[in-house]
Amino acid sequence: MGNADGGGASEPGPREAREEGASDRTVPDGGTEEVADRGPYVESTIIMTTVRVVAPFVFTLGLFVMFHGASSPGGGFQGGAIASAMLLMFAIAFGIAPTREWLNGAVLTAAIAGGVFLFASIGLVPLLVEASFLEYSVYPIPHASKYGIELVELAIGGIVAGVLTGLFFLIAAGFELESEEGEPR
Repeated sequence: MGNADGGGASEPGPREAREEGASDRTVPDGGTEEVADRGPYVESTIIMTTVRVVAPFVFTLGLFVMFHGASSPGGGFQGGAIASAMLLMFAIAFGIAPTREWLNGAVLTAAIAGGVFLFASIGLVPLLVEASFLEYSVYPIPHASKYGIELVELAIGGIVAGVLTGLFFLIAAGFELESEEGEPR
């Protein structure tokens, strides 16, 4: 595109001036505007700092809700969901892939399996002495019912936090459906 007399330097048009990786997007008035192609994760210092500050309080709230489930509203499921939300905040702030690597499958599996083992052991030990499932009075400690319920709530919280976090990572990773021939559709 030169000047009116056909000579001189040409100015770059909209396509030549575009940054690498940019594309057009249709706007409501029918025109287009240039936008940069970015991935789903964009670093934000504000979000990262906020998550670093807020996360310990959210995790503490999750534990509080778990432990006070027997005497106030809450319990293992609600506390586990809050603890999982704290982990999802990390994934949103620092990126899903780095968080998935940090919380590898072994950590989530340990939380789930540990919760199942703790719940089962607290519930099944009374059966060994011919008592009922989860009958806390067979344990030879003062306030066995109180501590037994708190441990059961903690076990349920670990299971719920592990499962919810694992489901989030599975959904975030996406999946491809395969046709009957074994090829992606």
